[in-house]
Amino acid sequence: MHGNPLLTEGRIDRFVAERIVPAIYRDRVALDLTAWSAPGEPVPFRDAVDQAYEPVRPGLAWGAPWSTTWFHVTGSVPEGWPAAGTAVELVVDLGFNRDNPGFQAEGLVWRVDGTTIKGVSPFNQAVPWGEGTSIDVFVEAAGNPNIASNFGFVPTPYGDLATAGTDPQYELRCVDVALRDVAVWELWQDLTALVGLMKELPAESTRAASIRYGLDAVIDLVDPHDVPGTAAVARAALRPLLDAPASASAHRAIAVGHAHIDSAWLWPLRETVRKCARTFSNVLALMDADPDFVFACSSAQQYAWMKEFYPDIFDRIRKKVAAGQFVPVGGMWVESDTNMPGSEAMARQMVAGKRFFLEEFGVETQDVWLPDSFGYSGALPQIVRAAGSRWFVSQKLSWNDTDRMPHHTFTWEGIDGSRVLTHFPPVDTYNSDLSAKELLHTEANFNEKGVATSSIVPYGWGDGGGGPTREMIASAHRFGNLEGAPRVELGSPNTFFERAETEFTHPPVWSGEMYLEFHRGTYTSQARTKRGNRRTEHLLREAELWATTAAVQKGTEYPYDELETIWHTTLLHQFHDILPGSSIGWVHRQAEETYTRIGAELEALISASAAAVVGTGDTALLLNAAPHSRDGVVALGAAPVEAPVGEPVHLVREDDGTISVRNGLIDVHVTAGGQIDSLVDLVADREVVPAGTLANLLQLHRDTPAKWDAWDIDTEYRRVGTDLLDADSREVVTETADVLVVRTTRTFGSSTLVQELTFRRGSAAIEIVTDIEWRERQKLLKLAFPLDVHADRSAAETQFGHVFRATHTNTSWDAARFEICAHRWLHVGEPGYGVSVANDATYGHDVTRREGGTGTTVRLSLLRAPVFPDPEADQGHHRLTTVLHAGASIADAIEDGYRTNLPARVVQGAGPVTPLVVVDNPAIVVEAVKLAEDRSGDVIVRLYESLGGHAKGTLTPSFAVSGARAVDLLERDVEAPGVASTAEAVQLALRPFQIVTLRLPRV
Repeated sequence: MHGNPLLTEGRIDRFVAERIVPAIYRDRVALDLTAWSAPGEPVPFRDAVDQAYEPVRPGLAWGAPWSTTWFHVTGSVPEGWPAAGTAVELVVDLGFNRDNPGFQAEGLVWRVDGTTIKGVSPFNQAVPWGEGTSIDVFVEAAGNPNIASNFGFVPTPYGDLATAGTDPQYELRCVDVALRDVAVWELWQDLTALVGLMKELPAESTRAASIRYGLDAVIDLVDPHDVPGTAAVARAALRPLLDAPASASAHRAIAVGHAHIDSAWLWPLRETVRKCARTFSNVLALMDADPDFVFACSSAQQYAWMKEFYPDIFDRIRKKVAAGQFVPVGGMWVESDTNMPGSEAMARQMVAGKRFFLEEFGVETQDVWLPDSFGYSGALPQIVRAAGSRWFVSQKLSWNDTDRMPHHTFTWEGIDGSRVLTHFPPVDTYNSDLSAKELLHTEANFNEKGVATSSIVPYGWGDGGGGPTREMIASAHRFGNLEGAPRVELGSPNTFFERAETEFTHPPVWSGEMYLEFHRGTYTSQARTKRGNRRTEHLLREAELWATTAAVQKGTEYPYDELETIWHTTLLHQFHDILPGSSIGWVHRQAEETYTRIGAELEALISASAAAVVGTGDTALLLNAAPHSRDGVVALGAAPVEAPVGEPVHLVREDDGTISVRNGLIDVHVTAGGQIDSLVDLVADREVVPAGTLANLLQLHRDTPAKWDAWDIDTEYRRVGTDLLDADSREVVTETADVLVVRTTRTFGSSTLVQELTFRRGSAAIEIVTDIEWRERQKLLKLAFPLDVHADRSAAETQFGHVFRATHTNTSWDAARFEICAHRWLHVGEPGYGVSVANDATYGHDVTRREGGTGTTVRLSLLRAPVFPDPEADQGHHRLTTVLHAGASIADAIEDGYRTNLPARVVQGAGPVTPLVVVDNPAIVVEAVKLAEDRSGDVIVRLYESLGGHAKGTLTPSFAVSGARAVDLLERDVEAPGVASTAEAVQLALRPFQIVTLRLPRV
């Protein structure tokens, strides 16, 4: 047949755009409007409705950045509405654009009784109206600025109230009552599905040609001057095309309603609360309209916000959870980062999240739902299992810049051997629109074709864009069984996983961490936020330990509520755009203020508990909250500090301005610039710093990634850098037999840096404190330690263990790990010898082979200075501690990590404090001591094997215990191989990196 398919498709597109879409509404009438702008932060509905409103009209310029304008909307449904085949709706256009839903103005429609109806957003402007002929509603309109701005990564003033300005950003277009023609709207959905499918299928395919021919004919059936009158005829003509069934072997896409709402990012926390309310109102309305619609929502924190601030929405959610339409997923407090949270914090994400869902809804989630976090710790499978869950969902590794993940449905094996069934939706997005393009990509992209049949497609506009739309649900119904496309069914993630467990009995296995080859700068950006997190985690450890000790030994009241509140705040700030440093300045400055506040609260709790346990007296006692003895004080106890032993620290001043420091364990030569050009391990009799190199070398690099400024460090940064060799001054500020401190001051660019090197009697570790007034832009500051150690891999602390990574670049996977994350320590070694580098607030590192392959360079990423989304990121004061330990084993590195992050806490008291528990094998590390979540008074001890090998030991309580037993993270009884209790002790036989949680009931 003659014809031009492109011309035919163009004719169809134009007819739909110019004839069908404008005919969706038969009529619309403007409503009466008055408005009031809140003078500052958002106010509750009860306060807003009592304000003085002024008349306004469409065309109003409104919405200063971060402002709120309330519109009072009144009017009547015109007489005779609705006619047969129509529906009455309100249509609200606040001045939306369709480029960035979720990153601009948003609105929430309220009834006069203070209950919500629905949110409005760029792709969700309609509000179905069935509440009588009189219209009286309020629209709470948020003037959120478009910081994303199509992600050009241009510095913006909008991320902080102080610089955002007051100019209005939006022009109100309309607030109308409208009459929707249902048949025309349904025809539009039919055409959208078929046109999309036609364009995605091969042009030469029979199915594409059939659709093209059929659509061309249907266009002739629609009278352009009477679309409503001919829509039914057109729909009937399309039935053969829509009724053609999918192939029997077609992929099955389980469409899961979703609205990924970042708990903070390009908006502050307070705005996230409102984004949740708007989106949840939308999905609840969709559930009422379509009982097949299912919506999955993670993050217990977001539900908790609804319970606190929008109780009506929360009550509706509770009913829909019971009905199976609103599905809690994830089992975590927030969708957290998983690279940087500490061991106990990662466990508490699961404890807090799962407890909330169990207590509020009676639902135990079985999955962890992290579609957008920036890589996944190898410790996570065991933590998931220990919380009683068994599935994991993400898709973020589809963003990799180098390598493609080989699987979509697979088993993920953690560092301890624990396994969870894992799914990466092959649609490669968590914001699908259920278009033909995305559905066909799902099937084509799915790596497990032939052995598995299904995948998840999360659909809906995220981040305040409103979530799923009725158009998306209409698409799902049309693609339910349609030739040429995957079969789509509306369902929950649980449906997918239960099916996958049944049909896919031997999935492939991925072992170890799932490193995201992207966003490597998130280990370093916003260093004060990261310091606040690290410090808070360790203060919480101390607060729980000493409060538990005081409760058991002295009968004091345990601060359950205070600790729970602080934990929830800490977990919230581990969200994957807060802790990684990728939010606007407003978010990070609030985070710093929050960490200061809760730090003071924790210090007060620690002081009160310490005073109770040590009693009244004038003996100086070291409270040792670490799991290892310290300065002669037993782990988890308190006692007077023992004097250091060993040779005194000896200083030699050289004629060339350099100095040498010896203490019988190490002999260190420090240059006039404060670098270390020689470090001799006197015990091992070997030089640690290769000849001709400098350790403790500060290096300043250009840091201008191609995009995603706060997120990314590109490998090209290594091409341009400067060694900061010269110092303004170097002086010895402390010189005793026990301690020697060398201070170096230098200026560079617009910054000032003061560094102190501390040497101690009896220690082979060198403490380096770097105090910086940082005023650089788009720079990366590294601290380098070239080491004469032939290490083919590094060991970096992660939750409840450590992960090994290659130092070579044999494969693209190795080369892509040019920036890595470590918690409190990193270790490199060769057979018989190693060196560790510990820190108190640094996460980003790189480890490389030196030229010639006989040495290894360890570098810490101290500071960055990205300009988007926060143009003031990291500007100001920072204090960072690094500890270099020559001749260290991994066990030494673990001890250094705790010591560095738990500063010595000395109090005055009556005498020593016996630890609540003692473990006789140092490989078995106590991570937490607390009272049980059920407030029974039972003591909970969480511990793990730390060295990566099998370990046996005995845990002995110092208090009377009845029936000690193993429990899961939620403190429910479980079978735990290797755990056996007696009346006096618990015998442990642990596998590598095994986590064990023990409940010790008090007698």
